[in-house]
Amino acid sequence: MASAGPQSAPGAEPPQPGFLNALHAAFDTANDATAVVCGTGAVVGWTQSAQDLLGYRAAEVVGRPAALLLAMPEDPVRVAGIAERCRAGVGWTGVGDVRRRDGQSIEVDLRVSASFRLDGRETFLVSARERRAEWAVGQSVLDAFLTNSPIGVAVLNPDLRCVWLNDTLERIGGVPREQRLGRRMSDVLPGLEAEAIETLMCRVLDTNVPVIDYEYRGWSWADPHRQRAYSTSFFPLTDGDGNVTGICYMVMDVTDRWKAQQRLALVNDAGASIGSTLDVMRTAQELADFAVPRFADLVLVDLLEPVASPGEPGLWPGEPGQASTGLSAPSFPGKGAARTSGDASSRPRMRRAAMSSVREGVPEAVCRIGDPVDFVPPPYDARFLADGEPVLIPVLGSLSHLMTIEQPERANRIREFGLHSLIAVPMRARDTILGLTTFVRSVNLVPFEPDDVLPARELVARAAMSVDNARRYTREHAAALTLQRSLLPHTLPGGMALEVASAYLPADAKDGVGGDWFDVIPLSGARVALVVGDVVGHGIGAAATMGRLRTAVHTLADMDLSPDELLAHLDDLVLRLSEAEAEGGTTVLGASCLYAIYDPVTQRCTLARAGHPPPAVVSPDGRVGFPELPPGPPLGLGGLPFETAEIELPEGSLIALYTDGLIEGRDRDPELGMSRLGAALAQRGLPLDALCDSVVEQLLPVPQPDDVALLLARTHELNTAHVVSWEAPSDPAAVADVRARTARVLRSWGLEELQMTTELIVSELVTNALRHATGPIRLRLLRQAVLICEVSDTSSTSPRLRHARTTDEGGRGLFLVAQLTRRWGTRYTAEGKVIWTEQELPGAGA
Repeated sequence: MASAGPQSAPGAEPPQPGFLNALHAAFDTANDATAVVCGTGAVVGWTQSAQDLLGYRAAEVVGRPAALLLAMPEDPVRVAGIAERCRAGVGWTGVGDVRRRDGQSIEVDLRVSASFRLDGRETFLVSARERRAEWAVGQSVLDAFLTNSPIGVAVLNPDLRCVWLNDTLERIGGVPREQRLGRRMSDVLPGLEAEAIETLMCRVLDTNVPVIDYEYRGWSWADPHRQRAYSTSFFPLTDGDGNVTGICYMVMDVTDRWKAQQRLALVNDAGASIGSTLDVMRTAQELADFAVPRFADLVLVDLLEPVASPGEPGLWPGEPGQASTGLSAPSFPGKGAARTSGDASSRPRMRRAAMSSVREGVPEAVCRIGDPVDFVPPPYDARFLADGEPVLIPVLGSLSHLMTIEQPERANRIREFGLHSLIAVPMRARDTILGLTTFVRSVNLVPFEPDDVLPARELVARAAMSVDNARRYTREHAAALTLQRSLLPHTLPGGMALEVASAYLPADAKDGVGGDWFDVIPLSGARVALVVGDVVGHGIGAAATMGRLRTAVHTLADMDLSPDELLAHLDDLVLRLSEAEAEGGTTVLGASCLYAIYDPVTQRCTLARAGHPPPAVVSPDGRVGFPELPPGPPLGLGGLPFETAEIELPEGSLIALYTDGLIEGRDRDPELGMSRLGAALAQRGLPLDALCDSVVEQLLPVPQPDDVALLLARTHELNTAHVVSWEAPSDPAAVADVRARTARVLRSWGLEELQMTTELIVSELVTNALRHATGPIRLRLLRQAVLICEVSDTSSTSPRLRHARTTDEGGRGLFLVAQLTRRWGTRYTAEGKVIWTEQELPGAGA
């Protein structure tokens, strides 16, 4: 909005900007010599530019007749005519000769402003410029510039009352000239920071120092609903003695520049506010919240159904070279297809993903979040989402009229809440159609303009990229999580040796789920292997690598390898995977692992670790400790050994295996995390599953930066009621005694049904030991979920299953064993080897 000041003369021809600056500095820059002449013809104001042109100082001129400056006496009649013209508010321009102080006469272009009153006297502004050939050519141009100057100009007296203004200022401010003259700005424009501006003008009067480019915002009388921006400058007017006699006030409408800055700031700020998460619906809501009320009064974000539910099947592919879309084939016509109108079958299937309004509860919206949405702006064509430009509807009246028949509820909302202007922008990113964002104004009575389309497009483009990132992440995260869960064990077979509970929580990290895994693997001799590991990295790649390592651990565990040997083989595997992946352009960065074997007969646990945190052990009396295990390098380094350690786990002990995500909480301090873990595990009286949940709940950081895996196992002992062992002499005659003793044990256990097959198995295994080994032979029977029979000897030669020919007298022993047992195998010990078999207990399959 413009401004001016108070007290006044009749209207006058608008002077050029240089004229205003002449009233202290601006005309000096324009090279116009300017003076203020009173109605009696005396000079009352003199500028530096006038001194530069004519050579007279202000003290030599002010108070003397202006006619003395002319080279020749002027015709009194002509002077009177010029004065009358200026008093009529028209002003005068012409050519004349003036005399310099050195006596030289020069021809100048003269301009006399319309008269105005200053300090109670009638005064005129007279400007002169030395006449040159090019000036003569441009005089008409300059006259037009003075009349149509884009700069508003006003002259104010020391009381800050307006005494003169040009037409531009009247047009900019929208306040009629007669309402400005003789009045202060605060009287005319109370809402335009008038008091602050008058304070600045008072400072100019007091200090004689101009104020340049002071910007403010306000509303024009001509358009009270549209905010505008103005840049103002204030210059002191001085007389020959240097006394300030008034203020020259200049104003420019810089609304376009200000709006451009506002739009640029809007788009820049959007980058910090939209896309803070990798959640599709949250990102859509961030777009809506950001734009209200800063850009619109109502924002609706509608996403195609496959986008709003990124876990669903993929988007419908578009034509070659076209963006892909979630539309079904029939509802998405190809190139050249007729554009349909309001037929619902031709509209895309979208759902309301987000909305925001200046009104609480968004009462303007017909559809709520999650509801199906079929609204598409004109031309009501699904193709609009694929390749259409943003739609601007400055006035919604006609659209409301069209909707009255087809969509009466929407039409009613438009009228009820005064929705008057709309911009609809398709959401597209990376050749993928995502949905539609609609901006509406109601409380803000200023309709959208064509210049508003670009920031709307930029806002939606930024949000679309974030939505697409979130959609892709969500799909990959879901796929990785599904893959990871499918690779993790669904049951934990601890048998009679262990009671087991576990917890796995995928990370909230933006990189996706990690490669944490755990497992419980039954081994021969009623032993159980516990394993927990962590693959470096996140996403599907980490989950896939985890699956390969878990499979490898199962395979190696079936070979009854010791923990250190198993980790050495696993280390070789990770090295080979890294080399293979490197050739394909990716890298397996490594993994950590802890592998433990618990023997319920000896109540001993053998462990080895590869760059993994040590387990926590809670003794039966409640003491918590972290056994000091040889550290071992992470898997994938190669060339470094692994070492085992053995600890005793009496009946009722608790051992906890976990990944680092559980102990590296918000403070990222593993030692503090281990201390918290110990305190959580020390809780007494909780079932194992409840204890597992409690530990995770107490230690889980929020947000959760990494996967968390926890495996708890409470030990049980296999005592003499379940285990019988004895040593057999190295004598073939001892086989009969072994069979008889085996029969007695089975009868004592109530397993008479297995007596015959077990006697045959024992007979074959002991006979093989007597034939192929030396030294003592030991037999052990274990009853738990299966019946286990073990024969150990001092030989390290592995037995081999053969298919005997019909004429062979031997070679059928192990074949018979394999046929009579569920499974059988060999494991090696420091003293030799153990051949073991397992048989299902009667009724076990019922």
